[in-house]
Amino acid sequence: METQTITAQEIAEIKEKSVESSIEVSGSVALLEALIVEGVDTIFGYPGGAIMPIYDALYDYHDKLEHILVRHEQGGIHAGQGYARTSGKVGVVFATSGPGATNLVTGLADAQIDSTPLVCITGQVFAHLLGTDAFQETDVINITTPVTKWNYQVTDANEIPEVIAKAFYIAKSGRPGPVLIDITKNAQIQKFQFKGYTPCDHIRSYRPKPIVRQQYVQQAAELINQAKKPFILWGQGVILGSAEQEFKAFVEKSGIPAAWTILGAGAIPTDHPLNVGMLGMHGNYGPNVLTNECDVLIAIGMRFDDRVTGRLDKYAKQAKVIHLDIDPAEIDKNVKSTVPVWGDCKETLPLLTQLIEEKKHTEWLHKFNDYTRQEVELVINDELNPTSGEMTMGEVIKQLNEITKGEAIIVTDVGQHQMVACRYAKFNNTRSNVTSGGLGTMGFALPAAIGAKYGAKDKTIVAIIGDGGFQMTLQELGTIMQSKVDVKIIILNNRFLGMVRQWQELFNERRYSFVDIQSPDFVAVAAAYGIAGKAISDRDDLPGTLQEMLDHKGSFLLEVFVTKENNVFPMVPQGCSVAEIRLK
Repeated sequence: METQTITAQEIAEIKEKSVESSIEVSGSVALLEALIVEGVDTIFGYPGGAIMPIYDALYDYHDKLEHILVRHEQGGIHAGQGYARTSGKVGVVFATSGPGATNLVTGLADAQIDSTPLVCITGQVFAHLLGTDAFQETDVINITTPVTKWNYQVTDANEIPEVIAKAFYIAKSGRPGPVLIDITKNAQIQKFQFKGYTPCDHIRSYRPKPIVRQQYVQQAAELINQAKKPFILWGQGVILGSAEQEFKAFVEKSGIPAAWTILGAGAIPTDHPLNVGMLGMHGNYGPNVLTNECDVLIAIGMRFDDRVTGRLDKYAKQAKVIHLDIDPAEIDKNVKSTVPVWGDCKETLPLLTQLIEEKKHTEWLHKFNDYTRQEVELVINDELNPTSGEMTMGEVIKQLNEITKGEAIIVTDVGQHQMVACRYAKFNNTRSNVTSGGLGTMGFALPAAIGAKYGAKDKTIVAIIGDGGFQMTLQELGTIMQSKVDVKIIILNNRFLGMVRQWQELFNERRYSFVDIQSPDFVAVAAAYGIAGKAISDRDDLPGTLQEMLDHKGSFLLEVFVTKENNVFPMVPQGCSVAEIRLK
């Protein structure tokens, strides 16, 4: 067996000559070889002392692995999330030890709750220094255990191929999630006999998908066939399972009205006749009210979080509940199911579709449409078609829809603008709505939009951000400047932390406590980074400026000054039933 020391550029040639030979490489080179075999093309990261050997090896891989230098590790992991969400692949992030690693925690928590597949590689101090409070040492394994699907610390280079294979398999299989691998500096430097990299397709004791139980599918079909007022709720599980076509076939054969969580948007087009709108606190009127009138509730790839259910003791008590989910832990966690259908919905939905009767629930669907008409009259017209006063967030989204025809990928931050964008944007395609759902991370959108563009290079990426959230990660304009990535940025500036202000208005007698936020000249800030921009406050300027932004070659920042004290309605007040949704 031939053994030799080798440069990174020659590895592929030697592996082709003899699969039996082993070559002596560093742990860092073995890591990068693993990433290439896994199909990784883009890495988001920030170097530092403890991960320097990996970055030194990366120098020789610039033609195979594109590295995007972010301005903060939180920006790196949100970019990885955006990449994963638009591409359907695993996002990869590099960070150094200590503060570099801890700066990933927010993104890890965000990815964990939103089921986003990531592999994060962090550097760590030398193994013999572990536990000594060495410079930039933190116990990243214990810190990140609650916010990762799996994590592991490598102290010996021989472990790297197998550990990385497990990391990718765990991150993308079953219910996806973030994985963190912490590699000590000695393991990065250490030479070992590398026999090539083999991806993982099985781990003993880890079952990413539960066994489908046909009897539950049969029971679910019987309930659906007997139902007079059935209602489908779908979430991101449909998209994560690549089950959009299977879901569409199920919806259309059943004829059942279907509503979505914000992470599920786009699984079927917004304008599909059976798509009745958004669920939740700021969702549409009909889907919320009629949840408490349906006789069978069919939940697919969603977890019944509190923003969707409102008060659990008043949620759909009249309905029999069918819950399809790949994660058994989600079934019966919040809402007790009548029939649990465990499994990947790409497998379970066709089985269910085969057994259900083809129907049209015409009268029941008309009821949703009646509620929509009320919502249009009392809320939507004023938001989308104002005739006087300052611009509204909704009319900006409406104009954007008209120009992009629902073909753009919309990346939103967190706040009022997020709810308005999710309510009114048109999503014709899957993976076209990228937002922070479960964690609600302000500062998410700008870096996520960068990653989204790398994940979908042929798509127009529009980031919609509030003036508060933008200031949390605006340093990533530097990443845009250096990488020359084409991202369109719309700041909806209401000069407030708008969502908190709305709550203070409605529930704290307008006691506006520290929500009046001042901002810099965002267009001037963008210009300092070499990014074109414009600010507008007159609605007559809106259509032309949006078109100018979208036509511009390269990134563009558009600041739109909108009315300061506009509220997002409908709204289910916290502690209320979904049927107690307010239109005003």
